[in-house]
Amino acid sequence: MAKKQRLSGAERRVQLMEVGRSVFATHGYEATSIEEIAHKAGVSKPIVYEHFGAKEGLYAAIVDREMDNLVARMSESIAKGPPRERFEAAVMAFMTYVKEEPAGFAVLTRDSPNDEARRGLTRVIDDLAQRVGDIFQSEFERAGYNPKVAPIYANALVGMVTQVGQWWAAEGRSFSTDHVARHVAALGWMGLRHLPKDPVSPVARSGTKRRG
Repeated sequence: MAKKQRLSGAERRVQLMEVGRSVFATHGYEATSIEEIAHKAGVSKPIVYEHFGAKEGLYAAIVDREMDNLVARMSESIAKGPPRERFEAAVMAFMTYVKEEPAGFAVLTRDSPNDEARRGLTRVIDDLAQRVGDIFQSEFERAGYNPKVAPIYANALVGMVTQVGQWWAAEGRSFSTDHVARHVAALGWMGLRHLPKDPVSPVARSGTKRRG
């Protein structure tokens, strides 16, 4: 019988994170136990504690890794090309992550134990909004718009993409990620193309007319 290969410390850490990601994605944080993770990984509970200190430590490490993965995908897509192509590529990169890493996306969007772990998706959205906002700011300036409002649109669009990703993961899989991404990108971009320089609420406009 072949002797079972012993994993290095780094390899064991990666293995525990892979197993933990799957279990957390399936059960959520509260319903997941270190016992189950250790059992599925073929190790004792003290091994898990040795690497991560506690369940929260393992969860936070998994969240950080998923966040880095998603941000890297999005950042690469935003790095080059005309503004519209970069925006569409960023939407597609996000939807591709949702499709290819369902367990990772589930960990980012499911229940979390505390503010430290809950920072996962919030940090992703904040980071992406900042990067998208930088693009919007330069484009707003070029088009004669107030660049200070760029973060409003960046956060709105990133939030929209995130919500669509959650919907697709839960019940929208009858549509391909490419199909969904093209529609989301079209909605976002066409909205920007027809953006008034000083938006006025229709209610405020009608009120002004009545007062006149």
